[in-house]
Amino acid sequence: MTVLSLRGITKRFGALVANDDISLDLQTGEVLALLGENGAGKSTLMSILFGHYVADAGHIETFGRPLAPGNPKAALAAGIGMVHQHFTLADNLSVLDNVLMGTESLWQPFSRRSAARTKLMDVAQRFGLPVQPDAMVGSLSVGERQRVEILKALYRDARVLILDEPTAVLTPQESEALFGTLSQMVAQGLSIIFISHKLAEVMRVSHRIAVLRGGKLVAEAQTRETTQAQLALWMVGHAIAGTTRSPARRVGDAVCVLDHARTDGDGHDRLRDVTLTLRAGEITAIAGVSGNGQVALAELLSGTRRATAGTVRLMGRDLPPSPARLVQRGVARIPEDRHAVGVIGDLPLWENAVSERLRSRAFSHWRFWVRRGAAKAHARAVEKAFDVRGGGLDTPARSLSGGNMQKLILGRALLTPASVAAQNRLARLIVAHQPTWGLDIGAVAYVQQQLVAARDAGAAVLLISDDLDEVLTLGDRVAVMHGGHLGEPRAASAWTREAIGLAMAGSKA
Repeated sequence: MTVLSLRGITKRFGALVANDDISLDLQTGEVLALLGENGAGKSTLMSILFGHYVADAGHIETFGRPLAPGNPKAALAAGIGMVHQHFTLADNLSVLDNVLMGTESLWQPFSRRSAARTKLMDVAQRFGLPVQPDAMVGSLSVGERQRVEILKALYRDARVLILDEPTAVLTPQESEALFGTLSQMVAQGLSIIFISHKLAEVMRVSHRIAVLRGGKLVAEAQTRETTQAQLALWMVGHAIAGTTRSPARRVGDAVCVLDHARTDGDGHDRLRDVTLTLRAGEITAIAGVSGNGQVALAELLSGTRRATAGTVRLMGRDLPPSPARLVQRGVARIPEDRHAVGVIGDLPLWENAVSERLRSRAFSHWRFWVRRGAAKAHARAVEKAFDVRGGGLDTPARSLSGGNMQKLILGRALLTPASVAAQNRLARLIVAHQPTWGLDIGAVAYVQQQLVAARDAGAAVLLISDDLDEVLTLGDRVAVMHGGHLGEPRAASAWTREAIGLAMAGSKA
């Protein structure tokens, strides 16, 4: 039975056609994987389905009935649920309160908590999602929080579930548990749209695959009849040479040394007695579930957070708690959140390309007057060298796709202006925090290759990533963070995925 039918969906944003005459069907008990590059139109299509956008043309039917456009309540009532990549939970409320939120009228004189608790436990047992209704969400692990997000949708009687990058922040063991849950859901008649950039997961989980490119539906296939290589070809239009493991050519002296460093912070988002040496010509990869101190480590080495104990030294000198001074001393950063921290969305591409060096002599007179010609020339060099596609130097940064925004940030960090390079200010330490998070396969390969090239040019690279494949492919040494503590770095060849997964979960074995 067809539970969802999209016909001729078209959506334009000015001259950009985000969705171009897309038609798709979803059957009962089917997992449909939706693939595409960043900017291919996946998010727009799901936003139309969930009522956040109204299509310019086309219509949607759920279970044979027309779905009212632009109405999230209608989508929920029709049995459509969505689990977003970024969890939408209130940490200071219980699991039950989070599930109940938005399901009861404000004019209802009292909350029917007893009946809600019974229903929640029934749903949890039915789909194999164990949960403690009275547990505070803030005390839960990432995997447990995702379980609550899924239960929120199932509690509302969702029959079509949209999962957006569901394993992005899970350990391997938590991912395995999720796959088992999906199997139970499908066996009980739920239909799932599975959005992921991890092709191995897509091949394992889905029954059928649809691929978008440039806003168009370019391919549909049964999963058993295709391959990862074919999917990559459909996604980007040409063959992708993935990043392969290559050992460091020559490891040099220590560039940055942390000695029993501590920082303040909430929960696990702090460092607790961290000791680490980052050496020239080497990639040190940090694995761990998000929220276990990675943000504190990246911010400390970027100058936006101070150490409260211990020492941090860069090239033998104390690390100044000043982002501008760190840039001058050769520290390049690729922040975790490219939208909120990486770029200023309303500023044009050229200003973002020079923003971290705007007051340097290369781009300003007397630190007040911007040398627009020099700034635009450098931005043009970044645009060309890192293949940033976005409509020109005056295009607002927020209009760039995720992949192109990340290329802009990468170019800003790694391409040093000639006048600055002459002063020996080349990048000596690169702090790359989730550099490929949420990117498509083509953009991932490009970013990874640039990091390897920077390592081979003599930079010390700190890679912080939730992606174990990335950690094991790029890392010369690998360490695991948990609860603000950092384990001892070991050669990547000394680790297995299972061992890293256990360490990420806090095991001392």
